[in-house]
Amino acid sequence: MKLRVLAAGLIVGVLLTGGVTQAATKDGQKVVAIDAGHQLRGNSSLEPNGPGSSTKKAKVTSGTSGKASGLGEYQLNLQVAKKVKKELVARGYKVVMVRTKHNVNISNVERAKVANAAKADAFIRIHANSSESSSVSGALSIAPTGNNKYMSKKVRKASQKFSKKMIQKYCAATGAKNRGVMYTDTMTGINWCKVPVTIIEMGFMSNRAEDLKMASASYQKKMVKGIADGVDAFLK
Repeated sequence: MKLRVLAAGLIVGVLLTGGVTQAATKDGQKVVAIDAGHQLRGNSSLEPNGPGSSTKKAKVTSGTSGKASGLGEYQLNLQVAKKVKKELVARGYKVVMVRTKHNVNISNVERAKVANAAKADAFIRIHANSSESSSVSGALSIAPTGNNKYMSKKVRKASQKFSKKMIQKYCAATGAKNRGVMYTDTMTGINWCKVPVTIIEMGFMSNRAEDLKMASASYQKKMVKGIADGVDAFLK
């Protein structure tokens, strides 16, 4: 997704067809929903930015792409999401995937509803960033502000805590520059959530070095560990 300075263009939604996967929950087992951000083709049709909102935004975009790797963001996001699922399952979590393939049409509202329907204990939205400046690098997480009018106070606070834990653990595992938590109420996929949610912007695909790192299996292993550690830090 495209960020100018620290802005992030992301999205989340719900799907009832198109690759959503679920499994039976064991007693006491925590549920983690994962959204691999974007998809092969965007959908410029509009949907409300939040429940009851008169502000409309595009349902979903195809995201940015790697300036050096040539990898589409939607491709990178799903590569990492699948590996995160495997790691989280190994750590004892039940995992619900919003999408498992690229050629889907799942809006941001729909993505949030997938996590809501699963009653997820944590919802991770996996994204990568882009900037007009190729020198910008680093990772950040995105959370609702304390004044978000679409979410309950409990979910707002939990999402903020989750976002802090996620960026701390992600940067510790990868060595990426820590750009902290970005607080905003402009994200449709956050505003529709009834469960704790964070967006992790894993790095800048507009930065040649960071783009190539994120495309590599060795660095993705660190990314996956960081994301899974962020979940552990929040839920355990």
